[in-house]
Amino acid sequence: MDRTAGIERSIIKKYRKDIWNKFIEAVTKYKLINKNDKIAVCISGGKDSFLMAKLLEELQKHGHTPFSLEYIVMNPGYNKENSDKIKENAEILKLPVKIFESDIFAVTENMGDNPCYMCARMRRGHLYNYAKSLGCNKIALGHHFNDMIETVLMGMLYSGQFNTMMPKLHSANFEGMELIRPLYCVKEESIISWAKYNNLQFIACACRLTKATALNGEQSSYRLKVKNLIKELKKDNSLVDINIFKSAHGVNLDQIIEYKKDGVKHSFLENYENNSCIKK
Repeated sequence: MDRTAGIERSIIKKYRKDIWNKFIEAVTKYKLINKNDKIAVCISGGKDSFLMAKLLEELQKHGHTPFSLEYIVMNPGYNKENSDKIKENAEILKLPVKIFESDIFAVTENMGDNPCYMCARMRRGHLYNYAKSLGCNKIALGHHFNDMIETVLMGMLYSGQFNTMMPKLHSANFEGMELIRPLYCVKEESIISWAKYNNLQFIACACRLTKATALNGEQSSYRLKVKNLIKELKKDNSLVDINIFKSAHGVNLDQIIEYKKDGVKHSFLENYENNSCIKK
C-alpha cells in the first residue's frame, strides 16, 4: 500500500467514527450535495481544507449521488515556502489542484480597520469568481465544528448578537452559486489527530499580519480567546462544546426577546397579548 492509499484508508477505517461518519452526517443532514453538482473544493493549504478534499473525493468515488469536483488553490501572496508546501501536500494526497494568483495580502496588509474581515471577503469573492469560470455551482470551504461554535460565542460576547456559521449559503453576489461546509460536524481535534497519524505537515495561518502580531507577543485574535475560553469551560463540563453546537439547532422563538427575519426586526411584544401563559 503506497502512502496516499494508507492516508485514504485511515479516513474510512481508523477515523470512520470521528471523521467519515461526521462528514456524511453533515452532507446528509444539511443536504449539501445534489445530483450533478460541480463543486469547487477550496484548498487554503491547511489541514482542514486538505482533509475536506479527500473526503469529497472519497464520496465522489463511492457515493450514490453523481457529482464532479474541481480542486482549486488561491495564492493570495504566500511566500515560496508556503507555496511549495501546498504543492508538496497536493502531490502526496494525489489531488489535481488548479492554482490561481491574487494580490489580496498586498492589498489588505495596509488596511488599518479590520483587515481580517476585508481579507476574508476578498478571498471569498476571488474563489467564487474562479469557481464560476470553471463551471462550478458550489464552493466548499473547510470550516469545521469548532469554527461554528467559536463563531456563536464571538457574536454573543463581542457583537451582542446570536449568529451562527451556516452549513450552506446562497451567494448574494454570484447568481446560482452556493457555499457549503462539509466539515460542519467534524471536530478540530479529530482533524489534528488524522494529520499527526499520517505524519502530514500543513501550513498554518500564512497571513503576514497575524504572524507580525504573534511575534510582538500580542493575543492574535478574538477567535483564539474564545477557543481558549471553551477549552477552560470543558474542564468542568466536557459537553460544553456540544451544547453550544446544539443551542444553534434548538432556538426557541417563544423565549427570544427580539430577532430578525429577512432583515426585519421582530419583538416578542408583537403577539404578547395573544400568547397563552408559559409556565416557568
